[in-house]
Amino acid sequence: MRKLLLLSFITLNCSVLLAQSSTYWQQHVAYKMDVTMDVKNYQYKGKQELVYTNNSPDTLRKVYYHLFNNAFQPGSEMDARIQSIKDPDARMVNKIKVGGVEVKESRIKTLKPNEIGYLKITNFKQDGSVASAKTVGTILEVTLAKPILPNSKTTFTLDFDGQVPVQIRRSGRNNVEGIELSMAQWYPKIAEFDFEGWHADPYIAREFQGVWGDFDVNITIDKDYILGGSGYLQNQNQIGHGYQDTGVIVVYPKKTKTLTWHFIAPMVHDFTWAADKNYIHDVVKGPNNVDLHFLYKSNPKTMENWKQLEPLMVDVMDFYNKKIGNYPYKQYSFIQGGDGGMEYAMCTLMLGDGTLKGILGTATHELGHSWFQHVLASNESKHPWMDEGFTTYVEDLALNEIAAKKEENPFKGNYKAYYSLVDSGKEQPQTTHGDRYDENRPYSISSYVKGSIFLSQLGYVIGEDNLDKTIKKYYHDFKFKHPTPNDIKRTAERVSGANLDWYLVDWAETTNTIDYGIAAVKENADKTVVTLERIGRMPMPIDLTVEYVDGTTENFYIPLRMMSFEKENPNPAVKRTVLNDWTWAYPTFEFTIAKPKTAIKKITIDPSGLMADVKQANNVYEIK
Repeated sequence: MRKLLLLSFITLNCSVLLAQSSTYWQQHVAYKMDVTMDVKNYQYKGKQELVYTNNSPDTLRKVYYHLFNNAFQPGSEMDARIQSIKDPDARMVNKIKVGGVEVKESRIKTLKPNEIGYLKITNFKQDGSVASAKTVGTILEVTLAKPILPNSKTTFTLDFDGQVPVQIRRSGRNNVEGIELSMAQWYPKIAEFDFEGWHADPYIAREFQGVWGDFDVNITIDKDYILGGSGYLQNQNQIGHGYQDTGVIVVYPKKTKTLTWHFIAPMVHDFTWAADKNYIHDVVKGPNNVDLHFLYKSNPKTMENWKQLEPLMVDVMDFYNKKIGNYPYKQYSFIQGGDGGMEYAMCTLMLGDGTLKGILGTATHELGHSWFQHVLASNESKHPWMDEGFTTYVEDLALNEIAAKKEENPFKGNYKAYYSLVDSGKEQPQTTHGDRYDENRPYSISSYVKGSIFLSQLGYVIGEDNLDKTIKKYYHDFKFKHPTPNDIKRTAERVSGANLDWYLVDWAETTNTIDYGIAAVKENADKTVVTLERIGRMPMPIDLTVEYVDGTTENFYIPLRMMSFEKENPNPAVKRTVLNDWTWAYPTFEFTIAKPKTAIKKITIDPSGLMADVKQANNVYEIK
């Protein structure tokens, strides 16, 4: 049992990793931060130097920073949202009685001055000259001392005072499991500027986006605390905390009250840490010699669960490496420190006092985000379905892979949840900004579940082999970039040769649904004529299976004309007949089976269950 982060530095060749085309560009940042934490009053002071590289064709006259801590104040936009939304997050409300009726009250609304979060910025300068900085809620608006020209650099410096809020959501102090400091989104973080412009979204409790870059962070804190988080610890010999491998015995002077932890995190878009005096810290070797760190409370009731988790996460990382591509860093930390679970650079903060099944599911999901968000850095706020959904997809595959009993279709629950959303009438298009959903439940199902189905259903559309190749190519082509929905679609097109614009538009940009049915089965002499109908707006190619009375089976495939594509037979052991293509404008399609109706036992549209047909009662015709 080791209580020190054993980390090594990794050098990433940015020019090779970015592999930017002549038209693609992205900004770059290099942070240097020195912060001192006062653990008695949960306040901290810091200095930040930020070298900002403007790779855009634009001349920038203003920049924006996120001040996430400011959300945890009475009257903030996050507070207002909790009070106005119909189904507030249970973690963010207190249940109280008003006139004998139970109501939900925002926890932020009741925070006292010494419990709120804040970030106060002073002494802002650009290349040594004073710049005008104005705090507006969770955003710092900066009017620059001089414009930043295209393909040039500038250096920003500032001082910041922060207070760690009582933990309401994700970050904060003294959470429900007793973790003292969960330091997520704790520093002034420059907003993303890309081909769409600035993404200076207020923090209302959804997702994040960041600029790719490097972090050099010194954290000075009471010497009794153990830290874990993003990056690689540079001064383990000075820190001590039970580190044994070097044979160095660290003896602290009697007057030493604090230690400074020095971390470097190259080519990430965030930096997060957590600290507690009672962490147990284990390190196990993962695939490709990656150090997997586990930091959890010394709780006899749950310690064994964390011990059992360790080898399982080695298997999960190995699965992800093979399914998507190799994890590019040399450490990952599973840290008991959040509420639920949230992904960060090289680490997750997650609850840890639950069952083994619960923490395994959370850890598997959050580790998946290391690929879908922390290497493939899509805009979580605008397209939450890309990171949450794709992560849910690989999570379900991974958990099924390591399960004792494997499911033929590990995505069944996702389809059921999506159908319930459609039936509720509350679905909004996936183009909806993450903060603009009317309720939390439709947001969650749309992002996690419908986003996952985008991939599982894509396997139905282009074939599982093509889907596997698409995921690997997407990772290879867009790692350390900011991919958009069009990028995953175009990758699938390049791999398969299919035209897929219709798929992205209907699935992600509308609430159109898929609904096909067997309208009629009629005998015509010694043959059978089957009429299918398209009831929903969204078109699909059709897989159809006919089971005969004699026990044999035949498959039929109806290509979708607008795809200009024919999927390979997913089951070569069964005879498949490829029919004429079906155009969207025709609501019905007719074909002939070369056997009489009396020879047919059952006809099924999509026996795989991977096409998200919202009303499946009419997908089966059974002759009894």
